[in-house]
Amino acid sequence: MARSPTSPTPEAVALQAKALGERIRAARTRRKLRRMDLAERTSLSRSTVEAIERGDLGTGLGAYLRALWALGLEQEVSIVADPGLDRDGLSLELSAQTKRVRVQRKVDNDF
Repeated sequence: MARSPTSPTPEAVALQAKALGERIRAARTRRKLRRMDLAERTSLSRSTVEAIERGDLGTGLGAYLRALWALGLEQEVSIVADPGLDRDGLSLELSAQTKRVRVQRKVDNDF
């Protein structure tokens, strides 16, 4: 079932976004950077940096990735949705490989 763009955001997603924003804020403050400093390093506006730190879901993924890059945390993003870490997907793939798939073939018997 496809989700419409106007469907409400699941609470779990909103909480994850908020937690990510808080972690980005913590990384910025540990590096003793002001929001304006992070904005300059990422070529984003200060208000966008503030939105990232709030976990605003209306802020583009690219902005989050730029902030993580500027803070030196871009390597950690590589494990997000890593196919090798997707236990459910791997088990589904393995169970599908053990099943035979029958393909119906059209036979042309015209001589």
